[in-house]
Amino acid sequence: MDSTAIDRFDTSRFEASRNRLASLAYRLLGSAADAEDAVQDAFLHWQAADRQRIKVPEAWLTKVTTNLCLDKLRSAQARRERTAGAWLPEPLLDGDPMLGPADTFEQRESVSLAVLTLMERLSPVERAVYILREAFSYSHAEIAEILDVTESASQQHLHRARQRITAARRGGGEPDPASARRIVEEFFAAASSGRTERLVALLTDGATAISDGAGLTEKLLRYDTPERVAAIARAGFKSTPAKQRLAGGISEVHYALVNGAPALLFVPDGKVVGAVTFDIADGKIATVRGIAAPTRLIRLAEAWRQHTPGTPLISQW
Repeated sequence: MDSTAIDRFDTSRFEASRNRLASLAYRLLGSAADAEDAVQDAFLHWQAADRQRIKVPEAWLTKVTTNLCLDKLRSAQARRERTAGAWLPEPLLDGDPMLGPADTFEQRESVSLAVLTLMERLSPVERAVYILREAFSYSHAEIAEILDVTESASQQHLHRARQRITAARRGGGEPDPASARRIVEEFFAAASSGRTERLVALLTDGATAISDGAGLTEKLLRYDTPERVAAIARAGFKSTPAKQRLAGGISEVHYALVNGAPALLFVPDGKVVGAVTFDIADGKIATVRGIAAPTRLIRLAEAWRQHTPGTPLISQW
């Protein structure tokens, strides 16, 4: 086999792992753009390596990608971004290959916006152990090899990560899809019509709302009581000419699944300009996230353009 054919063969081996590596990197970094960069860097490492000496390419690529992500998480820039109060996970439309694998509850939960946010409380190594074990089912021996730690250290990191995530998690299990949709549609209808009492009734006692202010504020906006969440929802979901101008026209409002959770997408002329996601716990809404910063919606908006939407909840918002 000549060198060109070998390069093509080796490139095809990398491409066979690309989606898995991107899913791993996204879970570790919470950003599709950063995940794509990490996978591309892993490809450059792959090209530069003596590939004939790599016995198990999948394991080698997993180790390289994981450690590239850890380097990113430990960087001064990442620490500044994530401690400045302006960081949110980047939302992805269900069906995006970067969300896989999703066969088990643990795999689906590990890519939810709720858990991606909770993982900010973990150290980079704890985060890596948690993802490698819960989402990709690596053994502690394999994780130890990937992270250059002992098996007992891997077990300890997993124990601490599970404790911290479990302590902060709201509610348990996955909500029934039909019930979740009904709750979100009721919430949107109540907010649009200004029915504050109904809004509060649909929220948990500890409900919170988070908004990125469409990227116009340096820090995230947070609201931490059901009454404040209801007030901001009532103001935010009311259509006005000013909002239509900001959105770029009259929007359709679509129900969708984003990172496995119910969401409302605001779509003028086929382009997603805003996403509101909902965490459901015990039959009520626990967290509302408003995401409208264009940089956070690039991949979701592109996926929506290739998506065949159903009938919108509202065709003129």
